[in-house]
Amino acid sequence: MGQMDSNPFAGFKKQKDYLICVDSDGCAMDTMDIKHFKCFGPCMVREWGLESWKKDILDQWNKVNLYSMTRGINRFKALALVLEWVDNLYCQIPGIQELAAWTREADELSNSALERQMRSCPSICLKKALDWSGTVNREISHLPKADMKPFPGVKEGIMLAHQYADIAVVSSANPDAVADEWGRHGLLADVDILLAQDAGSKSYCIGKLLEYGYENDHVMMVGDAPGDCQAAGMNSVHFYPILVNREYESWMTIMKSVKRLVDGTFTQEWQKQLRDGFEMNLKA
Repeated sequence: MGQMDSNPFAGFKKQKDYLICVDSDGCAMDTMDIKHFKCFGPCMVREWGLESWKKDILDQWNKVNLYSMTRGINRFKALALVLEWVDNLYCQIPGIQELAAWTREADELSNSALERQMRSCPSICLKKALDWSGTVNREISHLPKADMKPFPGVKEGIMLAHQYADIAVVSSANPDAVADEWGRHGLLADVDILLAQDAGSKSYCIGKLLEYGYENDHVMMVGDAPGDCQAAGMNSVHFYPILVNREYESWMTIMKSVKRLVDGTFTQEWQKQLRDGFEMNLKA
């Protein structure tokens, strides 16, 4: 992978006619549950002093982030949704309107974007959101590395797919964490480019990769969340879902879709079948 920090796309060259983009957290890496169970939700409860309703609030956090059609939502959007829910049901959250408005209107939702927003619109809720996000990043960095591993079948699936297609990691997670997790488990040998939070949205990254000369129907996005499906749709490329709680099965059968991609039989009917199964699984 030839890349420079200043330009995540630098050094990348199209080598094959086909491209497979793979999300990281919750798709290739079994890291999503532990990050939400141990870091995101508990840090929110502590930051806003919500211990009195901890169980219900953590259940709601996990529903929004893991077990519904908002799975994989940006952390700040999730925070605003859950805090609005808390504000309505349990206790007042001062400044929640400013946080919710920012998550609806901002072009970029990141720590640095939030810092810029705070300079133009000081708000207790925005400050607490930034403190929470920083704490979450620190807590995630302290999670046991032994617990951060790929789902069974991922290494074999990516290795096989790489025989037919260029492989791009397309993730909205922290770039250092993604590089560390994939590198530690020997997955980067079959990756041609790693694009994370700093490279732009998933939709943007897929669009930039298409500029290297891939035909849209030669590209497949592999993901576990509706946002991955949406990013594929926005670029008119195929989507292959990794099903929550059925990840091994999904990775063991991915080659069926890779072969369809390569031989031109990834039909609209096949795509509909995959998407219907994906939505049913999240709504179950």
